Amino acid sequence: MRGRPIPGSAGHVRPLRMLGDPTLHAPCEPVTDFGPSLARLVEDLFATMYRANGVGLAANQIGVPLRVFVYDCPDDEDVRHLGHIVNPRPTLTDGVAVRGAEGCLSLPGLEAGTERFDHAVVEGVTVDGEPVRIHGTGFFARCLQHECDHLEGLVYPDRLTGWRKAKVLRAARRASWS
Repeated sequence: MRGRPIPGSAGHVRPLRMLGDPTLHAPCEPVTDFGPSLARLVEDLFATMYRANGVGLAANQIGVPLRVFVYDCPDDEDVRHLGHIVNPRPTLTDGVAVRGAEGCLSLPGLEAGTERFDHAVVEGVTVDGEPVRIHGTGFFARCLQHECDHLEGLVYPDRLTGWRKAKVLRAARRASWS
């Protein structure tokens, strides 16, 4: 990153949307305007994610229903993955399905064992419209799948069933942010 600005350093922290907010539960629209407002949105996403101590953040989590997310997430080998993707499309999820603790900045303080594949590939473009293909394994693959879900109007409790789903939804109803 030497010689480049720190992601989010020019951004503004925006309020996070919490579980139940309609913006989180509707599919996002594709980005068609690749101008300065998109670059500002990405900066704001980074600033907001860092303030909340997250590893990924989708645009609808700050109330913007566009297909964009940012990430600063390690994989299982502690390799840092930092970037953003516009109009992402999951092109591959495979490998072993692993149930692991998953949380979300839109459900602060809550986690539940959520099943995700340990390998994911997502394709899209950058803020400049350049094609990008992101490969993730382990925890980073979980992050990519989680953020892609957000853009489809899903939150991780939507992937849960039975007592796991009931427990996290009950905790969400009791949470101070609810």
